[in-house]
Amino acid sequence: MQTLDPDLLKTFLAFVDGGSLAQAASIVGRSPSAVTAQMQRLEDIVGEPLLVSQGRGRGLTLAGEDLVGHARRILAAHREAWLALNGARADGRIAIGTTQDFADSGLPDLLRAFAMSHARVRIELRVGRSAELAQALQSGTLDLAIAMRQASAPDEVGVLREPMIWLCSQKGLVSRQDEVPLALLDPHCGFRDAAIAALDAAGRRYRIAAGSASLAGLRTAVNAGIALTLRTARFAHSGIVEAPRDLGLPSVPAAEFAIRRREGADRPAQDLAALISGSLPLALA
Repeated sequence: MQTLDPDLLKTFLAFVDGGSLAQAASIVGRSPSAVTAQMQRLEDIVGEPLLVSQGRGRGLTLAGEDLVGHARRILAAHREAWLALNGARADGRIAIGTTQDFADSGLPDLLRAFAMSHARVRIELRVGRSAELAQALQSGTLDLAIAMRQASAPDEVGVLREPMIWLCSQKGLVSRQDEVPLALLDPHCGFRDAAIAALDAAGRRYRIAAGSASLAGLRTAVNAGIALTLRTARFAHSGIVEAPRDLGLPSVPAAEFAIRRREGADRPAQDLAALISGSLPLALA
C-alpha cells in the first residue's frame, strides 16, 4: 500500500481552497508545472483521477471530493504529533506580531494548537501594521512577525503568497461612476500601493472615497457600499465579497507576507515559526 505524502496533500488542499492550479502554485510557492506534476503523482497513488476539466479550469471528481476531508485530518494529525513531540519540555516566552489579516483568519487556530502542546510557553501577541512590526522585530521587542513583504530579508524563515482580489459590499456599490471609489488604509500600505499602481497602469480613473488607519474603518466603508478595496480572501466575510467582473477592474499580483524570526530566538519561537510556515497558507477561514 502506498502512503499519502503530506506535501502532496498540502498542494491538493491549496487547489481546493484556492480554486485553481495557478492559485495553488501561488499558495505553496511552486511553479504551475510543479503543482500539476504533484497532482498527477497524487492521482497515481490514489489510483483514480482527482481533478476534472470544468469550463476553463478544473474541478474535483467524486474521488477528489472524498479526499478533501481525509487530507485535512491527515495533515492535522501530522501537525498534532509534531507539536506534541516538540512541546513536551519547552518553556519560556514568545512575543509574536501579526497584521490584522492573520489575526482574524488562520492564526488563532494555530496559536491554540501551539499553546495546548507547549503548555509552559507564554505567548504574547501584538497586532499592528507591517512597518511597525518590522521595527519591533529589529529592536528585539518581538521574536516573530508576520508582515507584508516589501523585499527579501535575512531573518525570513518563510514566505506566504496569497492572491490579492478586489472586494466590495455584497449589496454592491451605492452608485457606479467612471471613477473607481477606493477604501484604503493610510500610507504606507502595500495593498494601497498595489491598488493605485494597478489602476494607473490600466488607465482607470479613481478617487479615494474612504481612508482609514485600521481595517475596522476599511470594513465599514466597504460594507456601506461607498467604496471597494483591495485585500486577500481573508478580508472577504461579514458581507464583503469579491467585486463583480463587470466593473472591469485590472488584475493584480499576489500579495507576499514574510514570516520573520529574530536572530537568536529560542527553540519554542523556532517551532512556532515552523508551524506557521507550514500551516498558515492553508488556514483560510
